[in-house]
Amino acid sequence: MKRARQKFGVENEAPQTSQKSKKHKACSYGSAFGESDLHTLMDWGSLPHHVILRIFQFLPLVDRARASSVCRRWNEIFHIPDLWRRFEFELSQPATSYLKSTHPDLIQQIIKRHADHLQYVSFKVDSSTESAEAACNILSQLVNCSIKTLGLISTAKPSFMNVSKAHFASALTVVFVNSKSLSSIKVDDTPLDDPSLKVLVANNSDTLKLLKMSSCPHVSPAGILCVADQCHGLKELALNYYILSDELLLALSSEKHVDLEHLRIDVVSENPGQVEFHTIKKQSWDALVKHSPKVNIVMYFFLYEEEFDAFFREETPVTHLYFGRAVSKAMLGRIGMNCPRLIELVVCANGLQPLDDELIRIAERCKNLTAMGLGECEVTCRGFIEFVKMCGGRLTQLSIMEEVLIPDNDYSLDRLHLEVSKHLGRMWFPDMMPTW
Repeated sequence: MKRARQKFGVENEAPQTSQKSKKHKACSYGSAFGESDLHTLMDWGSLPHHVILRIFQFLPLVDRARASSVCRRWNEIFHIPDLWRRFEFELSQPATSYLKSTHPDLIQQIIKRHADHLQYVSFKVDSSTESAEAACNILSQLVNCSIKTLGLISTAKPSFMNVSKAHFASALTVVFVNSKSLSSIKVDDTPLDDPSLKVLVANNSDTLKLLKMSSCPHVSPAGILCVADQCHGLKELALNYYILSDELLLALSSEKHVDLEHLRIDVVSENPGQVEFHTIKKQSWDALVKHSPKVNIVMYFFLYEEEFDAFFREETPVTHLYFGRAVSKAMLGRIGMNCPRLIELVVCANGLQPLDDELIRIAERCKNLTAMGLGECEVTCRGFIEFVKMCGGRLTQLSIMEEVLIPDNDYSLDRLHLEVSKHLGRMWFPDMMPTW
């Protein structure tokens, strides 16, 4: 390790100071701390073991390696297994980045020595192909590993989607085959495909509990159905709506399957009119809720108004709804009629028609509603107070933009906040900016 300490040590040491300067500093420090305290402050090697370990946990790989050259004790801590159980590889492309500043041999040395200690591993990459390729190269080296959690995080597109499908699948297969105890996988915006999922299932079907794979266009409904059919311990699932199917919900509702705790569905459209959304049958939703009565079903909508026709025409057991684009009054009316399990609703935008009737219907029918957020919408002060009065103190989160509220003959904004506070049982004011 002596060679490594020389190679990865801090290159620029502090310049020599004059004796007069040293004496002046010693006097200054001495007056504040005393000589024994000064000795303790300057002796980095005497820091408690758990303090050094905590410092190392916050450092990226290249800085950990540099810190390991401070002294022999720090170098010993650099190699203890506890430090390598949880690690995030941050890979970005610019010349001043972590990726560029890391010595090419450093990652290989660490993996060779600590691969069997890595359990909770994630890769954060930017939009560049170079960063994604580097992540795949590291994944390919994790042969002697026992990873439990794997995350591939893209801070911006296209990232992994620019890597060849074969290269990505090959790198991922190394982890899927060798880990044997994967319990949590998060892979967003990647070329993950059905054959890779089959490899995952073949080696980790007894341990997989969470699978999050948003925007993976090479995965088909058949691929995710394979996971649901064989991974009976799966408790959390996140996917795009296009791979949600009646067959999948029924598979998650089988007697062999544990209760599903969390189902997140992203409903996304980039080009209006380009995608025709299918409808999930009420019987399939009913089967899921009967099997897993406490399941949270979260749906994120990024659609255009004309694309909502397939949703909420029958009772749907959704619990959390987020609308990132404008949603029509008619759609909100259907939510009030057909979403009795609704807990949280966030509407970022609507037209310029007051939503009084829609909110009152939601308050009447959605008895579990505890959180509401409204952005670019309109509600009269009277209608809003009626909504709050019907929901009462169960509204634990109420984030309403001030511009949403339209004063009327009965209530001004000043009077509104007092009236709403009274019904909530706590002080409340409208927001000046969104909190969601």
